[in-house]
Amino acid sequence: MTVTDTPVGDAVETVESGTIRSHLNPPPSYDLADHPVPVGTEEVWRFTPLKRLRGLLDGEPSEARLTQENSVPAGIEVSHITAEQAREIGEVPPSERPAALAVSLAGGATLVDVPAEAEIDEPMVVDLSGDSVDTRVWGHTVYRIGNHAKVTVVVRHTGSATYCSTTSFLVGDGADVTILSLQDWADDAVHLGRDAIRVGRDAKVKHTSISFGGDLVRMHANVEYDGPGGEAELLGLYFADAGQHLEHRLFADHTAPRTKSRVTYKGALQGQGAHTVWIGNVLIRKVAEGIDTYEENRNLVLTEGCQADSVPNLEIETGDIEGAGHASATARFDDEQLFYLRSRGVSEKEAQRLVVHGFFNDLIRRVGIPSIEDRLLETVEAELARNVLKES
Repeated sequence: MTVTDTPVGDAVETVESGTIRSHLNPPPSYDLADHPVPVGTEEVWRFTPLKRLRGLLDGEPSEARLTQENSVPAGIEVSHITAEQAREIGEVPPSERPAALAVSLAGGATLVDVPAEAEIDEPMVVDLSGDSVDTRVWGHTVYRIGNHAKVTVVVRHTGSATYCSTTSFLVGDGADVTILSLQDWADDAVHLGRDAIRVGRDAKVKHTSISFGGDLVRMHANVEYDGPGGEAELLGLYFADAGQHLEHRLFADHTAPRTKSRVTYKGALQGQGAHTVWIGNVLIRKVAEGIDTYEENRNLVLTEGCQADSVPNLEIETGDIEGAGHASATARFDDEQLFYLRSRGVSEKEAQRLVVHGFFNDLIRRVGIPSIEDRLLETVEAELARNVLKES
């Protein structure tokens, strides 16, 4: 078992113009020349096994598309727009090569419009599935949520694919938005994804990223603020099996005063070569007075031969804040918990199962979508049956 828990001290620099530049989150640009093909030594790519990306960063165009089925509640409009129109309506520009490639090669964007004041009781569900990893697929989506609207969006990924996507959520003032991205791919899939969220004044956003399947999955969630009073809760859950690489990167950019962010990610690892990466980064700019932020990552190692890298970063440019902190931990089964359960007649396998469910249960219950919560509990059980609970 290898564990890394190291804050990166030089994650942010101030250039001569006074602009804050983060080494972990390069300046946004649509120009691919500003996002060169990585070689693996860059800070933002050093944990990612580039050879397993199936050439996804080379940028070759493709006509392929994932199969998509949408469940769209009344009141929501879905249309196709050009990449230029996506810029005009204010999407969050790409800050890394995969997102820039997706904008360049997707052949336009899907626009999802939720009108102001709308209260959508039924979740919008987008099912994306692929049947081959041999062709690269690009995705580009913009969600535009009007002022004081309320909506839940669920995006599910299944099947086999080599997929690169960028998604912008433009959340209006006073809106209440719940977002869930589920990576439940087949074992051979590769997915580079980015969800970029702009939170309006006094708006609330809950974003949950869940990764179980795939050979290599690298998800990036970004949050910035379009006015004071915005709140963002970023949740994540992942379970890596033998040979899997699951990577989650977070960036909370406090660009307005009196904003709030909470980050909680939990993961489990089992099997030889299972590898998880969590990179958290919070930037509190000089204008962001009175903000409140906390980021947390917990990892549970279930077997030998796993590697968990966990790197929290916190950069503060103003002393006038309400609160800021981070926590990271990686550990094996809690021997005291196991002993307590065994002493009361619970078998070793059942005790291990109960400990893992307890580890994940509080986070799953915060997802806020009952049907998804029940499915997640079932998926955790299925993952445990692959290794930890497997009969000798």
